[in-house]
Amino acid sequence: MTTLIEIETAIKQLNKDQVLQLAQWLDEYLDDNWDNQIKNDFKEGKLDRLIAKAEADIKANNVRNLDEVIYNN
Repeated sequence: MTTLIEIETAIKQLNKDQVLQLAQWLDEYLDDNWDNQIKNDFKEGKLDRLIAKAEADIKANNVRNLDEVIYNN
C-alpha cells in the first residue's frame, strides 16, 4: 500500500504541468465525491428537514433575493 509520504514524495518529482494536471484531477475527484455525498444524503432523507424549512420559508415569503445576501444590500 502506498503511504501518504510516498505520494507526497512522488508529487515533488513531477514537473509543473504534471502537478497542475494532478491538481485538476484531485479537484474533480473531490467535486464528484461531494456530489455523490449530497445525492446519497438526499436519497436517505437527511436533507428532508432542510428542504421542508426552505419550502416553508418560500411559502411564507420569508426569503431575500440572493443578490441582497451576497452584496449586503
